[in-house]
Amino acid sequence: MTASVTPNRLRSSTRWEAPPAAVAEFHRRMPAYAPTLLLDAPDLAERLGIGRILIKAETRRMGLPSFKILGASWATYQALCAHIGHEPEPWGNINELAATLAHLRPFTLATATDGNHGRAVAFMARLLGFESRIFVPQPMSPARIRAMEAEGATVRVVAGDYDDAVALAAEEASDHCLVVSDTSWPGYETIPGQVIEGYTTIFHEIDDALEASHLAPPDLVVVPMGVGAFMAAAVTHYRSGGHEPVIVGVEPLTANCVQASTLAGAIAHVPGPHESIMVGLNCGRPSLIAWPRLAAGIDWLVSVDDDGARRAMRDLADAAVVAGETGAAGLAGLEALMTDPDALASLPDPSSLTVLTVVTEGATDPHNYETIVGRGHDTVGRVLTAMR
Repeated sequence: MTASVTPNRLRSSTRWEAPPAAVAEFHRRMPAYAPTLLLDAPDLAERLGIGRILIKAETRRMGLPSFKILGASWATYQALCAHIGHEPEPWGNINELAATLAHLRPFTLATATDGNHGRAVAFMARLLGFESRIFVPQPMSPARIRAMEAEGATVRVVAGDYDDAVALAAEEASDHCLVVSDTSWPGYETIPGQVIEGYTTIFHEIDDALEASHLAPPDLVVVPMGVGAFMAAAVTHYRSGGHEPVIVGVEPLTANCVQASTLAGAIAHVPGPHESIMVGLNCGRPSLIAWPRLAAGIDWLVSVDDDGARRAMRDLADAAVVAGETGAAGLAGLEALMTDPDALASLPDPSSLTVLTVVTEGATDPHNYETIVGRGHDTVGRVLTAMR
């Protein structure tokens, strides 16, 4: 594996306000809501010489194979409240919410995506009885496109990269169309900020699981990064007071826009083409609203190549965790960090560390998953026996 490991020279002691309790309360009213699993991986920990590795497996969230619905649903709800000028009448489930918003139809949600965020927006649109238009960069896996279309989305493949798709999606905004983007630009910051708020539910679930298991909070937290919205949620949670772990961000080597920005001292653009198999992280520029939290809150930046992601997918499968190419990036980054002399010198004894990493997606492209891992995602974690 080829990797680049750099400390964040912009790190500061800035603290961030914790998100409102209404975020988690909203998610509990979403269909099929349940906290995702927090798994202990002792074999992985032993191989890496780490005391304990905890894996938050965002591989099945409300029927979708990634965490993105948490941000997309909360941001969509808040944007609709702003659009109609008030909170909808009291509602207890998504069907009741859809009924209170039926007067808006025909209505559309639009966004740009590398895959999972677009599917989540399309899923939310379908639940509300709205249409959805999703803009995706080239190349885009046909399986990911089919998954969005299965949610009722109209998918447009853009002749360009993710940033080009973002620009075209932004043009869709109108009285009958809300753009629900997870990245931001000048004049468009509120909704991406609400996406970040939505993601913080994950870290509250982790705290609850650790408390219920009488385990200490993590010493080191490893999070994959694209535009940085999910990392901004991690920073918001862990830099709002109390326990402060070391935070590590992971990106593809060919789309390491956050790492490049910290090295430059300001937001930097990493030109494409961005063709890593970690497609959910193929972003050339950090989100404007996420950037202050990334700059102030991350301790180490790691960018990894596709071979590292492939190996991490196989390692996670051996630990009974199904992780897609993007989802495995966190473990790939952790493996690179643990072999970097400067990083190791800055950390306590690894054998005493509790490390948390988040697997942000399952097998979003089953064919690619089987090609890389050597078995189907539906067999991972099962013991197969031959019948006589």
